[in-house]
Amino acid sequence: MKRIVHLLLFAMVIFFGGEVKADEGMWLPLLIGKNYEQMKKQGFKLTAKDLYNANGSSMKDAIVHFGGFCTGEIVSDKGLIFTNHHCGYDAAASNSTAQNNILDNGFYAKNYGEEKPIDGLWVRFLQKMVDVTPQVEAAVKGLTGVERTTKMNETFATIAKAAVTGPSIEANVKDFYKNNQFILFVYERFDDIRLVGIPPQSIGKFGGDTDNWEWPRQTGDFSVFRVYAGKGNVAAKYSAANTPYVPKKFLPISIKGVKNGDFSMVYGYPGRTDRYLTSYGVDLATEKVNPTTVKLRDIRLKAWKEEMNKDVAVRLRLSSQYANIANYWKYYIGQTEQLKSHKVADSKRVEEKAFTAWAGQKTEFNTLMEQYDALYKTIEPIAIQRTYITEGFGASAFVASTLNIGNTLIGLTTQRGDAAWLAGMQAKMNAALTKYESTYNEPADKKIFAQILASFYQDVPVKSQPTFFAQIAEKYWTGKPETTFAKYADYLWENSQFLKPEKLRAFIATNPSAEDVKKDPAYQYALNVVPATYIKTNFGSVVSDFEAKKAELDHEYLKGVLEKNAGKIMYPDANSTMRISFGNVQNYSPKDGITYNTTTTIDGVVAKYVPGDSEFDLPQSLIENYNKKNFGQYGNDGTLTVGFITNNDITGGNSGSPTINGNGELIGLAFDGNWEAMSGDIAFDKQFKRTINVDVRYVLWCIDVLGGARNIINELDIRKNAPVKGK
Repeated sequence: MKRIVHLLLFAMVIFFGGEVKADEGMWLPLLIGKNYEQMKKQGFKLTAKDLYNANGSSMKDAIVHFGGFCTGEIVSDKGLIFTNHHCGYDAAASNSTAQNNILDNGFYAKNYGEEKPIDGLWVRFLQKMVDVTPQVEAAVKGLTGVERTTKMNETFATIAKAAVTGPSIEANVKDFYKNNQFILFVYERFDDIRLVGIPPQSIGKFGGDTDNWEWPRQTGDFSVFRVYAGKGNVAAKYSAANTPYVPKKFLPISIKGVKNGDFSMVYGYPGRTDRYLTSYGVDLATEKVNPTTVKLRDIRLKAWKEEMNKDVAVRLRLSSQYANIANYWKYYIGQTEQLKSHKVADSKRVEEKAFTAWAGQKTEFNTLMEQYDALYKTIEPIAIQRTYITEGFGASAFVASTLNIGNTLIGLTTQRGDAAWLAGMQAKMNAALTKYESTYNEPADKKIFAQILASFYQDVPVKSQPTFFAQIAEKYWTGKPETTFAKYADYLWENSQFLKPEKLRAFIATNPSAEDVKKDPAYQYALNVVPATYIKTNFGSVVSDFEAKKAELDHEYLKGVLEKNAGKIMYPDANSTMRISFGNVQNYSPKDGITYNTTTTIDGVVAKYVPGDSEFDLPQSLIENYNKKNFGQYGNDGTLTVGFITNNDITGGNSGSPTINGNGELIGLAFDGNWEAMSGDIAFDKQFKRTINVDVRYVLWCIDVLGGARNIINELDIRKNAPVKGK
C-alpha cells in the first residue's frame, strides 16, 4: 500500500468532499489530537491529553467496556459505574423473585453490604492502543486468500500474547478498513462487579416497545454498579474481602443543564457499523434478510408475551430475552424503512459508478463492481433460507441445549478421564441444563418451534427445502403447515428426553448410553440444524465461497477508496473498540412543519402515564413528588428535564456511554437512536441522525428523591455551575 494511504488511515474520519462534519464519525482516542482544533471550535475546553493519555490518567480511564455488550463510566473515587437500565436489566431480572421483585420495584443499596454480586459480569479498562500495521503487513506480504487470513490471525495472536503481562490483562488486535490497518488494544479486566442501584422498570423502561427508537422520549434508562478489587487495588475474582476499586479517573457531574448548540461528546464502545457496504448488500438486506428477521422475531415475541402476561414469575424469567429480541426486532423494521425512504442503495450506486469511473485505468480496481454483482447473485437465492438458520431454527432454546448436553453425555460414555476431567464435564452439563431450565416455558417454546417451521415451509420453495425437513413435513402432514408442525412439536415434546427439564434431569441420572442419546428425536433434529452442518449439507461451499470472496473484494474496495480519497480524512467502521464522537446538543425537523425540541421533561412523563399499563405505568412515588414539584437541586424552571438529543454518531454498544460537555463533565447517558435515522449503521444521515440521552439530573433525582439513596449521591462530584477556568 502506498505511504500516503498509511498516513491517511491515521485521520479516522470519513470525508467525501466539503468540510468535515463533526457529528459524523467514531474517532479512535489514540488519534483524537488530529481533531482537537475542530473540537475546540465546537466548544471543547480541555486538552487532547485530557481525552487520551497512555502514560498518565485521562478520560479514557473513566470509561469501561461493560460486559462486552454496553459501555459504562466511572463516576466516583470508589469505583461507582453509571450505565443504562437495559444494560443492567439481566442483572436485576436474575436477582428478582415474585417475593422480592427488584426489577419491578427498583433497588438501591444503602451500604456496601447490600450491593449484589453479579455472576459472570465483568468490565475492562483500556490501557493503551498501538498501531501494529507494519508488523501485520510484513507477515502477510505476498499471501492471498486462506493463506493470508490464516497468517494474519496467527500474527494477531502472537502480538496479543506478547502484550499480556499479567492474569488480569487482555489484549487483541483489531482490523480497520476491511483489513487495511491493524491496531493492538490492551485492557485490564475486573470480574467482581456488583449491582448498586436500578430504578423500577416503569421508569427505566418507560415507553416500552412503543417509544423504543423514538423521540420525544422520557425513559429513565440508567442503572448503577460498582467495581471491586482485591488487596492492593488489583483485579480479582469475587470475594467478600474485596473492596471498592479506586480508579485512575472518574467523571464529575454537571447539573447546570443543556441548551441547543452546546458541545457534546460520547465516549464509549460502539459495536458494529457497515458504512462501506455496497448497494448490492443494501438491496439484499432490505429485500430479503431484514424482513425475514422481523417476521421470525415477531413469532417469538408474541408467544412469549402471551405467557408473560399470565404470571409474574414467568414474566421475570422471560423478560430479559424478550427485551433483547424486541429491541432489534424494531430496529430491523426501522432500518429497512429508512434505507428505502432515504434511497441509500441508489446513493451508493452513484458512489460506485464514480469509483468505477476513477478506477477505469487501474486494473487493480476497475472490475470490482462487476465482481460484486456476480458474487451477490450467488447468495441471493438462498438468502431467506440462510436467515432461518440462526433466526429461525436457532430460536428454539432446546436446540443448543440438546446438542450441548447430548454431546457431553456421549463424551462421558466414549472417553475416559481423571476425576478433574469428569467433574469438569459434569459442571459443563449442569450449567447448560440450568441455563435451559431458567427460561423454559412449554406453551411458548412449542408454539415458537411449530410456527417457525410452518413459516419456513411457506417461505422456502419445496424443491429447496432440506431432506430432513421434507421428511418431517411428509410424515406429519395434516393438510396445513400450521397443524402439521404443531403435530410434530407435540411428538417431540412427548417422545424426547431432552425437551422437558424434569425428564432431562431424570434421563441424565440414568447414565444413558451413546446410543440412547443418538436415537433421541430432539437430538436427531438438532444435529440437522447445526449451522455449519446445515450449510455444508444443503449449500455446499456456496456460503463459504461467498464470505471469502466478499472479504477479498471488501479489502480491495476499501484500499481503492482510500487511494481515491488520498489527502482527505476518513474514519473506519465501528468494531467494538473505544471511540469518541463529538458534536452538539441539537434539535431537528423530522418533516415539514414539525420541529423537535432538544429536551423532554417530567411533564411529558406524567402526560403519558397510564395506570397499570405495561409500558406507561409509573411508581406512585414519582406521581406524588411530581405533584409536590419536589425536584430539589435537579429541577429547572419549575420542572425536571428527563432527556435530551445530540447529533453524536453512535450505535449499539454505545448504550450507557457518557455524554460529556465541553468541560469534561457528565451531562447524560446515551441510550438510543431516533426512528428517522435508523439506517445509520449503514449510512449516516447528517440531517436526521440523533442520539437520545437520559439527562443526568433525572438520574440523580431518581436515586436521591425517589430512591432515598443519599449515600450514592454523596460519592459524586456534582457541579451546579461550570468550573472556574484552570480548576
